[in-house]
Amino acid sequence: MVGGGNSGSQPWDYIAKIVSIGDSAAGKTSLTIRLCEGRFQTDHNVTIGVEFGSRTIEVASNPPKRIKLQIWDTAGQETFRAITKSYFRGATGALLVYDITRRNTFISCISWLHELRQSGEPHMSIILVGNKSDLAAQRQVSTAEAQAWADSQGLHAFVETSAKTGEEVEKAFVSVATEIYENIKKGVWDLKDKNTGVRENTAKTNMVLEDGVKPASGGRCC
Repeated sequence: MVGGGNSGSQPWDYIAKIVSIGDSAAGKTSLTIRLCEGRFQTDHNVTIGVEFGSRTIEVASNPPKRIKLQIWDTAGQETFRAITKSYFRGATGALLVYDITRRNTFISCISWLHELRQSGEPHMSIILVGNKSDLAAQRQVSTAEAQAWADSQGLHAFVETSAKTGEEVEKAFVSVATEIYENIKKGVWDLKDKNTGVRENTAKTNMVLEDGVKPASGGRCC
């Protein structure tokens, strides 16, 4: 379950860094805005860096645990590829996003995943996201093909979303938050290591940004 609109004012148990990656115009920023602000924004400026979003996710546990996701919404243009790669360090989760109506964005997931695994945390929770499911009539990538590729790469989950309608957007983020929490329980990360992109809130107080989208100096990302 995703925390409500006032979840930023409630204590969270863990905070984790995740990155949203994929080709330009696949809908990365739209997904972040839909999750964090519950709205759809059609026009975006191209980023030269990263934009931040934040949302608290409640994952199934006994008792339930609240994971605050700090979403690093990265640039997708080839021009900024080197800059984007620099943000992978310390991320505990990733959304690998493509546009179901543009096959080239799906093919690009091969190189994005390779770079992510080269530059990122080896235990990163990676979710494949096929965005723009509201445009199914223009589909160029079948659900079965995407699922088969995700399985062949050992990805935790595959979800088709629509940032425009909100369909399955929360499911995508819940999937990555749930696997991050499972890794926390397994002791995959040293929560005291400052280089690790996950922290425990031992004081049970909010220590960072309220939930929402926070523009960075680099501009907006799509």
